[in-house]
Amino acid sequence: MKFFVDTADVAEIRDLAATGLLDGVTTNPSLIMKAGRPFRDVVAEICDIVPGPVSAEVVALDAAGMVAEGRSLGAIAANVVIKLPLTLDGLKACKALTGEGFKTNVTLCFSAVQALLAAKAGATFISPFIGRLDDIGLDGMALIREIRTIYDNYPALETEILAASIRTSNHVKEAALAGADVATVPPAVLKGLVAHPLTDKGIQAFMADWAKTGQTIL
Repeated sequence: MKFFVDTADVAEIRDLAATGLLDGVTTNPSLIMKAGRPFRDVVAEICDIVPGPVSAEVVALDAAGMVAEGRSLGAIAANVVIKLPLTLDGLKACKALTGEGFKTNVTLCFSAVQALLAAKAGATFISPFIGRLDDIGLDGMALIREIRTIYDNYPALETEILAASIRTSNHVKEAALAGADVATVPPAVLKGLVAHPLTDKGIQAFMADWAKTGQTIL
């Protein structure tokens, strides 16, 4: 599974990129608002830090407007992925932009048939929102499994499943087990994946024993 970080905080992205774990970045208008900086500047800086896919979202709601904005965003850097809403206009824009050679991420997916339509439109990524489905009492992870089954039934569909709206480390584990190609994760959750109380306990024991030797490595 590939890991994307879901943020527009350049400092966080730079820190995570240094771990070698980061395969890409996703942003959205809400994250850009939190960053408090010009949209294009933020996207360009992220693209310089991370060589993998960087999703930048359009804000137009009509197909022509989405295509125009998508072309503009795609001109920022070669690794920009144009993020589009899962609407009929979004699918039209996806088809057009994919035909022009741009990579696309169709977002706000909440059903398997929506994911099928996005794949038919040529989406590079589909973003099912796990956490938001859980919030309303549905099983977000079941959606990942359904999409995986449908895509596997039709090998000609090359769209990657990008599990989004991830809230916990368990979401990451379950998405990997369900066959998601990518998980896009908030920085705090991604950093938390490394944590385990037994790891901490083991380090403490090793350090205590090492101190007793009176030695140094350097």
